[in-house]
Amino acid sequence: MFLDNNKYSKEKSRERCMNYWNPSRTQYWYDEGIGIMIGRREGYYFWDLDGKKYMNLHLNGGTFNLGHRNKEVLERLYEASREFDIGNHHFGSVTRGYLAEKLVKLSTKGMQYAIFSSCGGEAVDVAIKTVRYATKRRKIVSLEKCYHGHTGLALNTGDPFFKDPFLCGEGDEDFVQVPMNDMNAMEAVLKKEDVAGVIIETVPATYGFKIPESGYLKGVKKLCEKYGTLYIADETQTGMMRSGTLWAISLEGVDPDVIVCGKGLSGGIYPMSATIMTKEAGKWVEEIGRLHTSTFGGSELGCAVAGKVLDITTRESTAANVSMLTKYMKEHFDKLKMKYPNFFTDYTQRGLIIGLSFHVKDGGRKMMRALAEHGVWAINARFDEYVLQFIPGLLCTKEYCDELFEKLEKSMVDVLEREEMRK
Repeated sequence: MFLDNNKYSKEKSRERCMNYWNPSRTQYWYDEGIGIMIGRREGYYFWDLDGKKYMNLHLNGGTFNLGHRNKEVLERLYEASREFDIGNHHFGSVTRGYLAEKLVKLSTKGMQYAIFSSCGGEAVDVAIKTVRYATKRRKIVSLEKCYHGHTGLALNTGDPFFKDPFLCGEGDEDFVQVPMNDMNAMEAVLKKEDVAGVIIETVPATYGFKIPESGYLKGVKKLCEKYGTLYIADETQTGMMRSGTLWAISLEGVDPDVIVCGKGLSGGIYPMSATIMTKEAGKWVEEIGRLHTSTFGGSELGCAVAGKVLDITTRESTAANVSMLTKYMKEHFDKLKMKYPNFFTDYTQRGLIIGLSFHVKDGGRKMMRALAEHGVWAINARFDEYVLQFIPGLLCTKEYCDELFEKLEKSMVDVLEREEMRK
C-alpha cells in the first residue's frame, strides 16, 4: 500500500493535520463529534481510519457522483497515463480538443468554447473575466446567501461570511448582491446598464438547496438581454445529471451565456472544471487567448478522465437511474414527513439535489451529528439552520436507499428524543 495503516494511524494523522495542515478545520469536526479521517473508500461508502463505515450523502458537493474510485474512470486514467501527462499549457492537445468539443455539444444552445481549470472557483474566475471582456463592464451581480468559490474573483461574489475575514469585497462596488426571487431588486441594478454579468447557482447549495420560484431564472435572463448583461449559470454542484438532466438550468428554459462546471466533472479522480461559453461571450478566446492560462487547467490526463465521466453520466441507463431514484426517494420522504409532521416539516428536491428541513433550533446540524452516529455523512446548510443537504449518487441502488432511509429515521428519532429530554 501507498500508506501503511499502522504508521498512518488516525491519531497520528490528526496530530499531523493539527501541526502542519489546518488546525482549526481539523478541530472543528472533532468538536462536532465527527472527527473523520477517511481511509478505504468504495462506491458510495467510505471507512474512517478507526474502521467505522459511512454512507456518503454529501459526495463533496457532487464530486463523487459516480462513486468513489469508479472502475471505468480509473481504467481511463490508467490507459491515458501510458501516453499522456499534464501536458504543456501553451499548446492545444488531443485530449483538450476532444473534451472541449464534447462539452460544447452537450451544453445548452449557442455554446462554442470550453476553457479548463482545476476547480470550480477558478472556473468562476474565468467566467467573470469572460463577461467583463465581452461587455467592457466591471460590475458582477450575485444572490444573497450564495457561494461561488474561494478563489479571487469568485470569493467576491459570495456572502460576506466567506470574504470579510480575508478583507475581500469591502467597499468594492463592482460586486453587488440582491435577494433571490426579487425581480425588482435585480432590475434596479441591471437597468443602470453597467453590469457585466449575473452569476446564479441554479439551486443554491449554501442556502439549503432552495429552488428559485417558477420563472425567476428565466425572468433574470430576459432582464440580462434587455440591459446588455451576460448570464452565468453556476452548475458546479447542480450540473452533471444531478437534476435529472445534464444541466439543471435546462429545466428552467434558460440558455445561459456562460456555464461553470466542476466537481463531478472530475469523477472524483482528477481535478477538473470548465467554463463553457457562447461565441459572443467568448470574444477573448478569439482575440487575446494567450492572456489567460492555467498550468494545470486542462491537464491532458484530466481531460481524458473527464471525457469518460461524461460518457457514463450521459448514458440512458444513468438518466433512467436518476429518474428512478428521484421518485423512490420522494416516496420515502413523503412517508417520513407524514409520520413526523412537526419535525420533518418540508423538503426541496430537484432530481437528486435535496434539502431536508427539520423544525427544531439548529435542526440541520443536529441531524448531521445524529446521522454520523449511525454511519451517514451529510452536511447542514450554511445559511439555513433548519436544513440538511442530501446529495445521493447518480448510480445508487434501491437497496442503498433502503439502508439510508432506515438510518435516516433512526437519526430523526434520536434527535426528537434528545429534544424531549431538554424540555
